[in-house]
Amino acid sequence: MKPLLDVQNLAVDFKVHRGSIQAVRGVSFDIMPGSTVALVGESGSGKSVTAQAILGILPRIASITGGRIMLNTEQHNDVDIAALKPDSKAIRAIRGGVISMIFQEPMVSLSPLHTIGDQISEALFLHREAGFDEGMHLTREMLSMVGFPDPKRALKTYPFELSGGLRQRAMIALALICRPQLLIADEPTTALDVTIQAQILNLIRELQGELGMAVLLITHDLGVVANIAEEVVVMYHGEIMERGSAEDIYAAPQHPYLQALFRAVPHFNMTKGERLVPVREIEYDIGDHFSQKAESIKTTETRHLEVRDVVKSFAIRSEGWFGSNAQMVRAVDNVDLTVLKGECMGLVGESGCGKTTLSKIIMRALVPDSGTIRFFDGDESIDVRSLSDDALFNYRRKVQFIFQDPFSSLNPRMTVYDIIREPLLIHSVGDEAYQADMVKELMRLVGLDPRFLSRYPHSFSGGQRQRIGIARALALRPDFIICDEPVSALDVSIQAQILNLLKDLQNELNLTLLFVSHNLAVVDYISDRISVMCQGKLVEVAPRESIFTNPVHPYTQALLSAVPFPDLQHTLDFDSIKENRASNPDMWPSPFLSDPEHGSMMVSLGDDHFVRARPDTTRGELV
Repeated sequence: MKPLLDVQNLAVDFKVHRGSIQAVRGVSFDIMPGSTVALVGESGSGKSVTAQAILGILPRIASITGGRIMLNTEQHNDVDIAALKPDSKAIRAIRGGVISMIFQEPMVSLSPLHTIGDQISEALFLHREAGFDEGMHLTREMLSMVGFPDPKRALKTYPFELSGGLRQRAMIALALICRPQLLIADEPTTALDVTIQAQILNLIRELQGELGMAVLLITHDLGVVANIAEEVVVMYHGEIMERGSAEDIYAAPQHPYLQALFRAVPHFNMTKGERLVPVREIEYDIGDHFSQKAESIKTTETRHLEVRDVVKSFAIRSEGWFGSNAQMVRAVDNVDLTVLKGECMGLVGESGCGKTTLSKIIMRALVPDSGTIRFFDGDESIDVRSLSDDALFNYRRKVQFIFQDPFSSLNPRMTVYDIIREPLLIHSVGDEAYQADMVKELMRLVGLDPRFLSRYPHSFSGGQRQRIGIARALALRPDFIICDEPVSALDVSIQAQILNLLKDLQNELNLTLLFVSHNLAVVDYISDRISVMCQGKLVEVAPRESIFTNPVHPYTQALLSAVPFPDLQHTLDFDSIKENRASNPDMWPSPFLSDPEHGSMMVSLGDDHFVRARPDTTRGELV
């Protein structure tokens, strides 16, 4: 049997003002009909460029300078895609109809001005002769196939009205509407919750079996690869380092680069004190300004932050653009949280559970409807809700924020020097000479060369941009830092760099961290205690060892079961994940259900382990 796609010695060059850069060189692999091949590597390894070359959608400055991309189907036998012009009818007939692609960022890839139904049906009308009614019927069927709860309503829905998981399902429907023979999935689950990620992976597997198509999965996540791929191709700097069956790759990785990738992945059975080993370590230096900061302040108070009975509601539109058709939703529902000085508290949950809302309330970027927030500065207790003007200004010097997306949180029109210096200017810290010296020290503190200070954010990689964000957060020498999904969109090796850096800086500078994430493996590595959040409520709080050795709440158990392991012996149970209703409180077992009159409360299981249950529930019913 001929391969469906045969890539032979592919080479792609990018023309730049100083000459050309070889982004891909000598890449060869094939994809058999109905098979799944994973293309693995870090950002910049050439994975996406290879996929763009297959589809004929390379940027204008890029061109295929060598090799062939042979397509073999009934309609297209021995067609060299590399030889076709990108704007020719021949490649347009292949693109979308025979080979289709799911892009990494569904919000960027989908038009915000057109409904989901219009965008999906457009691809159908381009490649098939179908009337409007038939086209919309087929579109509705495809939306149903990819798991939309209400396909008819989804036809008239805009992308911004959908969650991240539903937007990705819409992208899958768009890619599959013409029943392609090869689906290229470019990082289809990056930055998605582990439960949504598992659902998307299962969906791709099921649709692959139903439609009989082949899949080229592009990813940096070795856990995802273990659960879906049959063949693995490992790329680094535009070249293939290793390729083979998934069994061989995972049983005995041969190349040092692949071995390094495995060592960079966080996993649950790490021993105490064991560190992740990134492909490239960050060498940082603590200067005079921060060595003074590292001296502990003597205090009898062990608490750093205390949140009690905090509630925050939002009004959402139910139907119609105007009028009083608004529904109130509790994003944060009577949350109690205590963060101790010097610890890292992990806050875990799916998108929409209220993690980021709670973080913004602590920062006073949002005002809660009710509840109290107390911040302990030494032995002084500060009522955060009552702060205003200068008092609030001073509070924000002590509490800083590291954002999820390092690119959108950095001003593209400012140099790195201006970005890191800005907090010092706003708070009038030191003179110009002091600020310049401080900025250079901050660069060294996060392992970046001060010679890069005149560059702009676009000149840096994702991991370097996140380190710039960390440097900016540390500029005012805060005591408390909120990290909102700081590694969710980073490669595993870069993720390991940032996690190690945060751990080291926490210890060296006596920082307190609130680490917000949906990835329990990441939280397990960095946190001392973990709080699990579902639909605005905390459902379980415990030391990290207890959460992973003895998860009690069904929602915590569901999150743990959805984390993909880079191990073929511990693959995901897709059937149980598909049937899982753990994020729906009405489906929880009896002890965890809310009492109609008294609601629910946190029940102590001993050893600082608490779980949400009915008020009349005993410890014996839960353990």
